[in-house]
Amino acid sequence: MDATTDKDPLVQEQIYNALCYLGDSEPEEILNSCDEYLRQHDKLAYPLRVIILKAMEAVLTNNIDYLDKSTAKIVIFLASNEMTKSKEIIYDWQQAASNVLVAAGRRFINKVMEEVLTKFQPGILPHYFIVQTFANLSVSNVFGMVPFLNSILGTMLPMLGMAKQDHMKCVFCYALQHFSESIQEYLANLDKAPDPTVRKDTFSNEIFNAYDVLFNIWLQSREAKLRFAVVKALGPMSHLMPSEKLEEQLPRLVPGILALYKKHVEAFYVTKSLCQILEASVNFGSRTLDTQLDALLSTLHPQICAPVESSVPLSLKNHNEVLRCFTVLACTFPDRLLGFLLPKLESHNERIRVGTLIIMRQIINCASSQMEIKKPFILSSMKLPLQDNSNKVKRAVVQVISAMAHHGYLEQTGGEVMIEYIVHQCALPPDTQPRKQTPEADDLTSDSVQNISINTLFLISTTVDRMDVLWPYLLEFVTPIQFTGALTPLCRSLMHLATKKQEEGESASLIHYDTHANLPLPCALMARLLIVSSQPYLGDGRGAAALRLLNVLHLNIHPMLGELWNKKIPPLVEHLEANTEKSLSPKEWEDKLLLFLRETLTAISDNTWISQFSAEMCKQLNSYNCFPSEKNFLYKCIGTALGVCSNKDVVQKQLQELLETARYQEEAEREGLASGFGICAINHLDETLAKLEDFVKSDVFKKSVGLFSIFKDRSDNEAEKIKSTLILCYGYVARYAPKELVLSRIEADILRNVFQYFDTRVLGIKVETKDLTLKLCLIRSISMISQAISDSAQSDAFVFSRKAELLAQMLEFIKTEPLDLLRTPIRQRAMISCTYLVYPFSAMRFINTHVCVSFSPAQTVVPFYNLGVLVALFSPRCSDSLASIRLRAVDCAYYLLCIQLCYEGFAHNYRDERVERLKDLKKGLEDPDFTILFNTCYNIAMVIGKRLPPDQLMSLLLMMFEGLADPDQNCSRAAAVMINAILKERGGVLLEKVPVIMALIHSKLQEVDEEHLRKAAQQTVYILASQHRTAVVSSLLGSSLPFDSHTCAMWKALAMEPALTSQILELLLDKMNRDVPYKENKSFLLGSTSERIATPLPFAATCALHEIMSAPESGAAVLGLYPHLFVALLLRVSCTVGVQLPKNLQSKERKSASWSQAPRNLEPCSCAVEALRAMLTQGGSDEAVKSVGSAGGWELMKSLERHHDGIALLARAMAKHAGPKLPLIVKNLFPMLNSMYDSQRITTTAFFAELLNSSVVSDLILLESMMDNMTGRQKDPCTLVRMLALRGLGNISSGSPDKVRKHGAQLLASMVNGMDDKDDPDNLVALEAMSSLSKLLDHVEERDIHSMLLHIAIRIRPFFDNENHQLRTSSIILFGNLTKFSAGNCEDVFFEQILNGLVTLLLHLQDPKPEVIKACKFALRMCGPNMGCEGLCDMFLNHLHEDRSLHYGEFMNDVCKHLMQNYPEMLNRLISTNLFYFKSNWVDIRAAAPMFIGFLVLHVDEEHCKQVDLDQLLSCE
Repeated sequence: MDATTDKDPLVQEQIYNALCYLGDSEPEEILNSCDEYLRQHDKLAYPLRVIILKAMEAVLTNNIDYLDKSTAKIVIFLASNEMTKSKEIIYDWQQAASNVLVAAGRRFINKVMEEVLTKFQPGILPHYFIVQTFANLSVSNVFGMVPFLNSILGTMLPMLGMAKQDHMKCVFCYALQHFSESIQEYLANLDKAPDPTVRKDTFSNEIFNAYDVLFNIWLQSREAKLRFAVVKALGPMSHLMPSEKLEEQLPRLVPGILALYKKHVEAFYVTKSLCQILEASVNFGSRTLDTQLDALLSTLHPQICAPVESSVPLSLKNHNEVLRCFTVLACTFPDRLLGFLLPKLESHNERIRVGTLIIMRQIINCASSQMEIKKPFILSSMKLPLQDNSNKVKRAVVQVISAMAHHGYLEQTGGEVMIEYIVHQCALPPDTQPRKQTPEADDLTSDSVQNISINTLFLISTTVDRMDVLWPYLLEFVTPIQFTGALTPLCRSLMHLATKKQEEGESASLIHYDTHANLPLPCALMARLLIVSSQPYLGDGRGAAALRLLNVLHLNIHPMLGELWNKKIPPLVEHLEANTEKSLSPKEWEDKLLLFLRETLTAISDNTWISQFSAEMCKQLNSYNCFPSEKNFLYKCIGTALGVCSNKDVVQKQLQELLETARYQEEAEREGLASGFGICAINHLDETLAKLEDFVKSDVFKKSVGLFSIFKDRSDNEAEKIKSTLILCYGYVARYAPKELVLSRIEADILRNVFQYFDTRVLGIKVETKDLTLKLCLIRSISMISQAISDSAQSDAFVFSRKAELLAQMLEFIKTEPLDLLRTPIRQRAMISCTYLVYPFSAMRFINTHVCVSFSPAQTVVPFYNLGVLVALFSPRCSDSLASIRLRAVDCAYYLLCIQLCYEGFAHNYRDERVERLKDLKKGLEDPDFTILFNTCYNIAMVIGKRLPPDQLMSLLLMMFEGLADPDQNCSRAAAVMINAILKERGGVLLEKVPVIMALIHSKLQEVDEEHLRKAAQQTVYILASQHRTAVVSSLLGSSLPFDSHTCAMWKALAMEPALTSQILELLLDKMNRDVPYKENKSFLLGSTSERIATPLPFAATCALHEIMSAPESGAAVLGLYPHLFVALLLRVSCTVGVQLPKNLQSKERKSASWSQAPRNLEPCSCAVEALRAMLTQGGSDEAVKSVGSAGGWELMKSLERHHDGIALLARAMAKHAGPKLPLIVKNLFPMLNSMYDSQRITTTAFFAELLNSSVVSDLILLESMMDNMTGRQKDPCTLVRMLALRGLGNISSGSPDKVRKHGAQLLASMVNGMDDKDDPDNLVALEAMSSLSKLLDHVEERDIHSMLLHIAIRIRPFFDNENHQLRTSSIILFGNLTKFSAGNCEDVFFEQILNGLVTLLLHLQDPKPEVIKACKFALRMCGPNMGCEGLCDMFLNHLHEDRSLHYGEFMNDVCKHLMQNYPEMLNRLISTNLFYFKSNWVDIRAAAPMFIGFLVLHVDEEHCKQVDLDQLLSCE
């Protein structure tokens, strides 16, 4: 407990925790120890007593059940005394003591009351905290305290009139509030109370008497705090007042409370009190309240309409209390309340409508019995709010509907409208327009309304038992397209409702369509749910929700589906849940759904139902015009359904309808229609081909492709799109049709019609089409036809007579493509089509098998010049998105290395172990997992790296770098992986190529702006640096300044691994320190002036250090080199202050400014400062960085005039936040005190000077060495260094005051030498010497100062009148401080110095600078006791207060009177000194001098008046 005197908050907190911890083990011993300590240390400061009292409270709270009565009695007595020891309110102390009493009162209430009641005597106003303790006890121990309250109230009531101070009135209100609350709790729990005979009447009269004072007198106070306390008390008190008295007071009480809203009282407490008054009034059936209703409603309603301000802590609480008031009123006056509210719903004011809806929700929820007969009336009143487009109103309406659902409103007429409204809000489209940021802006988004509506729909579906209105009514909203956005919540709600119906029995779950005419048919439901499942992750996962609903509706869809769907649907849902939108393969998912549909229709096996189903899907086609993906899938579903349908007439009719209604301009629709035809052809090949051929002959087609329509651009375009679709249809028919049937139809039916549609002839002349779509469709169709031939088992026997014609057409397409673009859609697809045409029979396998056969063993080794380039071209394809290409790519690499072996002289059947490993790695390329894939690519690259000849290495790397720009992201990543693998394996031999590689990396970073490539490039730089760090650093340092973002990324790569980073940092430090920091350039205009220009290499190295140390990964390396980095960068900062950029960089900055760019600040000093900041941050000294920044230190460091001040702020922060790191820093900085550069000596001295201001220097045993070095700087040629050295020596008085006495003589000598500095034209050194000496004087031995006292006094005297006000101030303060040492042998000598300076000090009381006046007042107060004149001394002490104004004339009159009474012989000397100031530069002092003389002459006696030389006075006039 003795340690509580420590002022450190952390120490105090630890003491508190320790006492609490010990108290849990030995509570009685700790409590007794605390009691004894506080009694023995009666003078202990109250903040320290608070710590012990708080610990006692905690021990009591945790261990109250284990204490004996004797310990409790001791604690109670101590706390009572501590609480009332001071009559003044010392809040923290007395509150802590009160809390101890309250904690004890939880068990020992009688002991506490026995003690406290002794200090609560009738007729005597009690201590503030006595009353507060009563109040808190009544809350903490209701059953124990209430029996005492009757007598306490009896004693307290007369005291209310005695209370004159507001704080006492407030505490009485506080007590009455808590007494009332406790009594109410007691009465509410009489069955548990110790005295069940207690009644409300016991306290009613006393409470009413107190009410009379509070309401009629105190509430009228102007003091807001008192009104606030009264209001808080009146609410609970109203419940205890006699009913007749409350009834009598209501006409005054309610308006009085309502009037408080207009005053600045916190609204929450007014509302809370009002609500309690209303409850009390309603409880006894008040008849007067009816007359106040209008005023209540008109006051409360606007508060609900006003928005809740989150910045006001009690705003939400007030809102809830107002709603409670409405609940109370609704239970008593339902008709009048609705008559007030419902017309407000028709208001066009958003806030009024929202507020009214909020109240409606409240009364629907909380006054349900009173609102029961009002339900139709309330429902009809919602008509206008339902039409409001405001998001806030929508939210409020949804919340009202939610309340209605839980109280049976939706079963009423009009309830379905409410449900439809909820569904509409669930389907709201997302916000697309940026919202205006204005005070009146609707800050609620459509997304928020939608989320609230979704949650509400699900809530009422799952929690409200009587929601028959929802089932099956919600099914009506599934099929309309406008409710697409609401499908997911609809499906979830319907699934829950259907599941409940199933639990009731099969008959309950069956939907009776005859009684629900508006419900969608089963086939319509199935079609809709299946189509939306094709895009399963839209709308918060509608696919899984739709499939689950389908499963639960199986009985209502078709009775044959239960077993199949229970088996098939769960795996589909699991597949969705196991994937994400990114990982799910759309084609694979569509295939699963189509298979599910085919199996479903097969299980139904009802032609009529299937025909109806396909017809329904055709009807739905137009609904999906704005949803191309879903419509595409719908076509495929129609094709699947038609494929299963055995009624050929239905199939042909539906196919005809599809061709006639399709929107051929839409790509997705063309694709979907063609796919649908292809799927239908699986079972109806003849019908499909016949319908396609018939359509060409139909009127629909002829109208679009008439002879003269070619001259009409629009008609021509439409015709081309129809032809494109038909050609694509034939391609898909060939792809899907049974292979055993399709071969015979390829040339006779399919290709014949394809070319018929593609060839356009006008007057018998063939016209070349320019339509891109038509060409692409033809190419794709030919590819699918070729694949169909290849996949057929009879392909070997098939004679493809039109192959040459098809190839010629493809080549024609390729030739007509522009030569400047290699990758065009037509060229790419035409080349693929040619591949299928030329090599229809596993062509690549054939090539791979025979590629090396033509190579026979060579007799001599010859080079394979293009090996590196070819391997680099193929290798990145090992991660192609297509697995087949990945496998072929590794085969290519394998065979290229085999060819290389042949070039080297090996036989073609020779097998190299490393090359053969490529075959084993192929398995890894089959796995789609990217981790496995890229790991395999890494291993492939290692094999290539080991087997590639050295002369091919660079060509391989150059080509692989080109692969970084591959449009296939997987391949570009693989290229990056392989580059790094090869460099890791063979990079050691590429020392000479490092600059080339680094330049390549930089150029690729410029070309490709992707995160994964940036990281890969950084890894490449890291690998190179680990092998050739000097070359990498030199290459990067050669980059142009300022470093662009790509160069910065490359620098940051060197921070990846601590060991390498340390080496790089050391290398950069060496480069930064190797050259001179700047060069002097003579100005061409003025030969005498020069400017400093930064040298390039150190400047670039500084920028590089900043970039590396900006990376978080550099932390460990920076920490290891902390002292060296800190010192080097600190000195770099010092050497760059005022240094200019090289001329070439200056021009860059000007250009950047003219281009309105915002480049990085290139100013040398700024760069150095930023590097230092980054170093400190990564070195764990971010607190120091923040501290310096908040004080503006970083900017000061860049200033030529204030640089040393910035360094001082840095030193201060380092001493506070990085003390353990200082010894090595100081050691490395000592040699810099002898640096050839003034700037480095200034920086080092400033740093040391401020360190000496901290105790950390003494703690780290650095004081003596630093003091010696500071003393040695007194001979420095730089004035600023000498000045800072003296500042540092003076700072020892703050940092290590105990050491000043030991080194007093040395320190004083340094200060005196400073004041005698001859090479100090501006007296900066002298100023610092005087300031520092003033600080040292409080700590030096008297014997040390006595020998120098006179010398110092004489030396500083001339500064009293110096033009520099700082010199005047410091010298005068120092003079005042010197008077402390004038006793003894020096008394007479120093008295003479006082007399010499007296006139100056008195006149400078009129100095223009306030700080000089304060200094004079201080010096005169210090001199007074040494002047031997008690009257003069008293005057100086009483009148010369620093912050008090002085009536100078009166003061000088009295001073002169005392001077002439005690020192009349000094008259002539005083006058002479005053005459000197007749010519002062300061007007007020010139005026004061004659007045001074006048008062002297006025008060001198006649005998001494003869001393006055009138001639001399007149001559100075």
